[in-house]
Amino acid sequence: MEHTQKELILEQKEEELAKVEMWKYVLGFSKIAVVKCAIELGIADAIESHGSAMTLSEIAATLKCDPSSLYRIMRFLVHHQIFKEVQPKIQLGPRSYAQTPLSRCLLKSGKTSMAALILLEASPVMLEPWHGLSAGVQGDGMSTPAFEAVHGEDVWSFAAANPGHSELINEAMACDARLAVPAVIESCIEVFHGIESIVDVGGGDGTTLSLLVKACPWITRGINFDLPHVVSVAKESDRVENVGGDMFDCIPKADAAIIKSVLHDWGDEECICILRNCREAIPKDKGKVIILEAIIEEDELEEDELTHVRLMLDMVMMAHTNTGKERTLKEWGYVLQEAGFSRHTVTPISAVQSVIQAFL
Repeated sequence: MEHTQKELILEQKEEELAKVEMWKYVLGFSKIAVVKCAIELGIADAIESHGSAMTLSEIAATLKCDPSSLYRIMRFLVHHQIFKEVQPKIQLGPRSYAQTPLSRCLLKSGKTSMAALILLEASPVMLEPWHGLSAGVQGDGMSTPAFEAVHGEDVWSFAAANPGHSELINEAMACDARLAVPAVIESCIEVFHGIESIVDVGGGDGTTLSLLVKACPWITRGINFDLPHVVSVAKESDRVENVGGDMFDCIPKADAAIIKSVLHDWGDEECICILRNCREAIPKDKGKVIILEAIIEEDELEEDELTHVRLMLDMVMMAHTNTGKERTLKEWGYVLQEAGFSRHTVTPISAVQSVIQAFL
C-alpha cells in the first residue's frame, strides 16, 4: 500500500513537470523571435560600441526605441542569460546591461557572430515550410517537400530568383565557415599538408577558402566553385579565384576538394553523384576529398553537447530541402563507398561538423 502511494506521488510530480516542460514548446517560438528582434535593433552592437554597460535610457536613446517596450525585451533576454544586468554603483541608481558570451554571438559582424544564421532561419521564407512538416511526412514518401509546397520550387531555385534570399543564405554559410574552419585548423591542420591547390565545392561567397589559404600559406591556388549567381557576388581574395558552374556536371580539377555543409542538402543519389564528380577532379595517386559535415551518433554513450544541434539540423533538412538529411557514420560510409572511395577517416572537431577525409 505504501509503495503504491509513493508511486502515485511520483507520477503526479512527473505530470506536473511535464506541464511545465510543455510550456517551453507552447511558447518556444518567442525565444527565436526576441533574439531576432535584438539583432535587428542592434542591442549587442550598441553596447559593444559603447565599450561598457549601458542603462536602459542610454540604449533606448541610441537605438531610438520606446523605453517601456525595450525594458520588456531586455528583461526577457536577461532571464535567458543572453545579456546580464549590472547593479548600480550608487543607491537607487539605474541598472545597466552588459554583454555576455551569448550576446556577443548576436553582433552583426565579427568572429563570434552567429547573427546571420539566426536571421536566415528566422526569415519568413524559411519559417513558413515548418507549418507543412507533417504533410511532408505523411504518405509513401511521394508528398511534395515542405519548402516546395509553400514556395512552388526548391530552395535553390527560389534563391536564384530572389537575390535578397540568396544573400541571406550566403551570409549564413559564411558565418558557419567562420565557426567551423578555425576549429578544423586548430584540431587537424595536417589534413591540408601537401596540398598546393584546392577546390571548395559549393563554396558560397568564398569565406571558407579565404580563411583556409590564410592559415595554410603553402596552398597557392584556391578555387571557389559555386553556381554562377552565387560566385558573381563572391568576395575577391588573395590566391582564390571564383568559378561558376554546376557540381552535378563537373568540378574544377585540384589536388584536393573540400565540401562543407553541402552534402547534407541532398539525398544519397545526389550525394553519390557530387562525390563521384569530386573524385574525378582530384589526382588518382594523392588526391582526397575533405568533407565537413555533421555526424549523427547512433550510440548514446558517444553523444556530446552538440548532439541536439545535429538532430535539429536534421529537422531543418526535412523542412528546407527536398531530399537532404544528416547522416550517421554508417550512412556516410555507404555514400562514400558507392561514389568509389576506398577508405575514409573521421576526425571530430570543436564544432557541429566533423572532418571526413575520403581517399581513392
